[in-house]
Amino acid sequence: MNTLSYKTESVNAGNVQKNWVVIDATDQVLGRLCAKVALVLRGKHKPTYTPHVDCGDNVIIINADKVRLTGNKWEGREYVRYTGYPGGQRFFTPADLLKKSQGKSGKAGMHPLFVKVVKGMLPKNKLGAKLLTNLYVYNGENHPHEAQQPQVLDINKIK
Repeated sequence: MNTLSYKTESVNAGNVQKNWVVIDATDQVLGRLCAKVALVLRGKHKPTYTPHVDCGDNVIIINADKVRLTGNKWEGREYVRYTGYPGGQRFFTPADLLKKSQGKSGKAGMHPLFVKVVKGMLPKNKLGAKLLTNLYVYNGENHPHEAQQPQVLDINKIK
């Protein structure tokens, strides 16, 4: 036997298989849900996972306003943002971000709380920024992505 007949196939942008999935966030804990969403966005749940390629699925999260946090984290946890100017530290809580998502000022599908949490769980490079564009989060049941025929994904079945 001169050579092995087994070859490791590495996917690239041309032959990657991307799906659309819908995840219901009703009564899910925010951090645990976002950890699994980051795994699906990255593509680690697929056998063809390649670390340097966007091989994950497009994720639609519905009922984002019904997500829960344990303990006193709605008001107790603080996120920090820095403007770049002296005295420019801005502090905000998850309750502030949830209230901000209720208004119509934000971009459709970009829920500030979910974007903040999922972004921290993705790679800190150009690939992570590209993966974040595959996330769409909506407060209600309805979403404008019916044409993509998304499949419902039970987040509790993902390990």
